[in-house]
Amino acid sequence: MKTNETYVGSIDQGTTGTRFMVFDHAGTVVANAYEKHEQIYPEPGWVEHDPLEIWENTQSVIESALAEAGIEADQLAALGVTNQRETTLLWDAETGKPVHNAIVWQDRRTTDRIERLEEDGKADAVRAKTGLQPDAYFAATKAEWLLDNAEPIKTQRARPADLRDRAETGEILFGTIDSWLIYNLTGEHITDVTNASRTMLFDIHEMDWDDGLCEEFRVPREMLPEVRPSSDDETYGSTDSDGFLGAEVPVAGAFGDQQAALFGQTCFDAGDAKNTYGTGSFFLLNTGNEAVESEHGLLTTIGFQRSGEPVQYALEGSIFVTGAAIEWLVDMDLIEDAAKTENLARSVDSTDGVYMVPAFTGLGAPHWNQRARGTLVGMTRGTRKEHVVRATLEAIAYQTRDVAEAMEADSGIEVESLRVDGGAVKNNFLCQLQADILGTDIVRPVVDETTALGSAYAAGLAVGYWETVDELRNNWQVDREFEVNMASDEADEKYSRWQDAVERSLDWASEGGA
Repeated sequence: MKTNETYVGSIDQGTTGTRFMVFDHAGTVVANAYEKHEQIYPEPGWVEHDPLEIWENTQSVIESALAEAGIEADQLAALGVTNQRETTLLWDAETGKPVHNAIVWQDRRTTDRIERLEEDGKADAVRAKTGLQPDAYFAATKAEWLLDNAEPIKTQRARPADLRDRAETGEILFGTIDSWLIYNLTGEHITDVTNASRTMLFDIHEMDWDDGLCEEFRVPREMLPEVRPSSDDETYGSTDSDGFLGAEVPVAGAFGDQQAALFGQTCFDAGDAKNTYGTGSFFLLNTGNEAVESEHGLLTTIGFQRSGEPVQYALEGSIFVTGAAIEWLVDMDLIEDAAKTENLARSVDSTDGVYMVPAFTGLGAPHWNQRARGTLVGMTRGTRKEHVVRATLEAIAYQTRDVAEAMEADSGIEVESLRVDGGAVKNNFLCQLQADILGTDIVRPVVDETTALGSAYAAGLAVGYWETVDELRNNWQVDREFEVNMASDEADEKYSRWQDAVERSLDWASEGGA
């Protein structure tokens, strides 16, 4: 394919906003636009998004980026999609209208449902099929809640049909955000293997929706999307030449955001690892064609699949709150913006014994404690905001070590260098701290928007814009490497105190409480 005047576009639909990026053959960003969307909090512990706002913003950022760069839509060889994972919505197949706001991955409204599942002794069976630790985080209980609680859709019929009845005939469709965007772009009801693997309805060994899981969570199979490879030579469909783009552009790649970052960081081989620092942090280790079962609180998940190739699996540590803890500092008026944290943290020699556990929505890997809550310990009358800011950055590094130690125990693979990406890695203090606490070199690439890059790579490979993954490896460049400076004894002592702080945060939210 001629590549000097053509590009690949990537829709990166995240938790707080939507970005559209255009890449050239060298993997260089040539266009970029971003818009935030509203975070809706109907009740404590509940988080929702408006799917129509997300779709409107998606169209807007695509049009803005192309216009600003002077690129025509027909110069796009393909589109890729990457998305906030697990966020769940249902929509009417006929009208395309959502039946309710999307329930966001952070939402905890189905915690009680998961606890019942565990009390019934079903957690191990779910884990064996899906690789997932049952949690309100995943899509299955969100879909179940929507089917039980969303308002029945008023139709042209004599009486409004029950939502669940309509779901069983495929008139109501289930999807994560990738499916919603692909549906609006192409009219096709499709998801990729990585997003399917995060629903708690998909058997990652059989590579298919599981009837037993669908029955357990009462999610009719008829409403589920078709599952395709992450990079699909057959493509998922194309945009409509009469639509907002005014061109037929194939949509050929999709990834959950963390798997997209794994791909964008060119972690194509077993033993390659990356950590993405976003709203939460997500540490993935490629385990090759083997699905490694975790005994230390990690998730076994699908890393990626290319057309005609076996699935690559990964171990994942999902940390719910890292960048969101920095946002909390802003919300509390402790800092003006996230960029201030580096200088504030450097202005003090230590946290002065203060530890922050940002368990605002419970703790994910490796603790999986849904009722843990945010905890600040060790304060004295001399504690200043600088100490709290530094403790918050340290918490990000400690949570990553929690996951790294579990990963090594499960896989037997010691991560010798960790590729990092996401907004927080612009903070050099955090990157150095991470190297010191982890005892591992931290490698930051030139292009840190690796989620968008990963889905662009998947789409471009599918249509032949890039021929081989070696071309992608050659594109990857190091911006900076952070080597370990701290003595291991000092790091271990700090980490031990962190573990004490975590113990104090566990099970804080009482039954029925926030």
